[in-house]
Amino acid sequence: MSRVGKNPIDVPEGVDIKLTGNLVTVKGPKGELKWNFREEMKVSLKDKVVTVERDSESKLDRSLHGTTRSIIANMITGTSSGYTRELEISGVGYRAQVQGQKITFTLGYSHAVEFSLPDGITAEVDKKQTNLTLHGIDKHLIGQVAANIRMLRKPNVYKGKGIKYAEERLKLKVGKSGK
Repeated sequence: MSRVGKNPIDVPEGVDIKLTGNLVTVKGPKGELKWNFREEMKVSLKDKVVTVERDSESKLDRSLHGTTRSIIANMITGTSSGYTRELEISGVGYRAQVQGQKITFTLGYSHAVEFSLPDGITAEVDKKQTNLTLHGIDKHLIGQVAANIRMLRKPNVYKGKGIKYAEERLKLKVGKSGK
């Protein structure tokens, strides 16, 4: 039995879950998410508790068991409280500006880089324009958007300039001098 998959998911107040065939719909105060799970999994809802079960012990079913449970738990958390992801921009003249659903980055290139945010993701920048915070209800989408933004200017391992996650720690390399 999967250690993650066997754990039941408690549904908080204000969150509504509907199971229709292989479609899970989670509606909460922050928004609504839908996801189609594989037919090998059996998802049931009883007394505000969601459980995920599997029929067989095949390798595929065992791997899907914990994944299905985690995705449904993330949907419940996202629609009730939401997710945030923070990015830091470091470097002289490096900054970001938010204009609606677009973020304009100045990252040391000869031109400004524009990044369009997908639906469901919002961004805000602090006064110094070096800390970017992404907000959303879909954990997968917010992580992918943060990774795409980081790829615009990955952190330099010698100088530390670039875009990095707030919790990311860089171990700077020694240059050619080797001192």
